[in-house]
Amino acid sequence: MRAAFALAVLVSTFVVAHATGVEFIRVWPQWHSAESFDRISEYFGGGENHGRQIVRRTHDDARAGYYFLVRVNDAAALGGARFTVDIIRPDAPEARTFTFLAEAHAGATVFQLGLTGADWPGGEQAHPVAWKLTLTDTAGRTLAEEKSFLWEKPSK
Repeated sequence: MRAAFALAVLVSTFVVAHATGVEFIRVWPQWHSAESFDRISEYFGGGENHGRQIVRRTHDDARAGYYFLVRVNDAAALGGARFTVDIIRPDAPEARTFTFLAEAHAGATVFQLGLTGADWPGGEQAHPVAWKLTLTDTAGRTLAEEKSFLWEKPSK
């Protein structure tokens, strides 16, 4: 009886998670310098140009930081969704949570979610101890999730 119930819960969780059709194609965390965001249009008086990427930062005035490049399969289905980054930095043992709006313009499927300014004080040499990235809809349901190996303790 327990096995049947557990199987039913597992199957329903799988169906709900895939019913939305939104998935992470790639999550790539890495440091970016401020210069990596410079575009030629800025030298001719234009503002910051992200091209087809959506760039979200914890501090809009700081470009350098630790970013999560997130590629989703269907950004059009995200309406009102939010990315949540939980991260354990090397200088603090407690996890910190950062939230980013997941709205995209037409044709965009790549998000750059940046921990910038005081939210990433370690600079280029620092790497997170562990992290978890979650995409949730407006009702708080998880649409997609990715985490580093060290996010959870291994079972004993």
